[in-house]
Amino acid sequence: MTNFAASLRRLDLNLLLTLDVLLSEHNVTRAAERLHLSQPSVSVHLARLRDHFGDPLLLPGPRGMRPTARAEALREPLREALAALAQAVSADTPFDPATSTRTWRVAATDYGESTIVLPALQGLRKAAPGARLAVVEMVPTRIARQAERAELDLAFHTTDGSPPALHRRALFTERYVLAGRAGHPRLKRRPTLAQFCALEHVMVSPDGGGFHGVTDEALARAGMQRRVVLSVPHFLFVTAALASTDLVAMLPERLVRGAPALRAVAPPVEVPGYEMSMLWPERVHRDPAHRWLREHIATSV
Repeated sequence: MTNFAASLRRLDLNLLLTLDVLLSEHNVTRAAERLHLSQPSVSVHLARLRDHFGDPLLLPGPRGMRPTARAEALREPLREALAALAQAVSADTPFDPATSTRTWRVAATDYGESTIVLPALQGLRKAAPGARLAVVEMVPTRIARQAERAELDLAFHTTDGSPPALHRRALFTERYVLAGRAGHPRLKRRPTLAQFCALEHVMVSPDGGGFHGVTDEALARAGMQRRVVLSVPHFLFVTAALASTDLVAMLPERLVRGAPALRAVAPPVEVPGYEMSMLWPERVHRDPAHRWLREHIATSV
């Protein structure tokens, strides 16, 4: 214990924070940006860390820097220790949104931006004017890893398929409607199934280029098939395309609610909806600031 205490006294805690970010980024420049330090400062930190551990820790590689075996052994224990220390220091610290300068990072698709982030934004700016919000691209396969590496504070995803390692809170249940431009001649009333299939449809394919989705599965069970003539990766383009053409689309109801350029009717085929959830990692589960953000968003949607 004596040797441990002496070793810890010789090591600046800021160096451990730098090492944690370096082991995450494998790049001095990106680490400096995340730490809000200059690149030379991070390089000095790395030199001191190498001297302390008697190991190069990170070596030049073809795609940034690659960790040594010693650095790999340090990665998880260091992350856990820093998380525990952060929780210990902030456990009894009350959160005041009015004076906060926090930067929150949330992952959302353009659908999540429109239906979750946007409704919460005005209240967030009013309650926490000094805070910042960064909305980043939501890649489902990376959510859990990014959250645990402190690259994300929150993510918005359908409940089905959410990473089981993350905490989850259901926000709302969504259903699909058939949408087209406000004056669309075929949407004056609910179309028949045959009329629905004869329309020219556009669909969102998050993976890119797909022409088959949940609507097509429902139609197939009824022995029917629709005409999907356009596939795009984002909802924003779909709403613009509908407003200026005679294309139609099966869209989440919240996305078209209150849009004057669009008209929505009930589809003639039953398509299952989905539940949207808010996701976050254990490392921020008890953080007062994070709890406040989660509650604000949940009561805004």
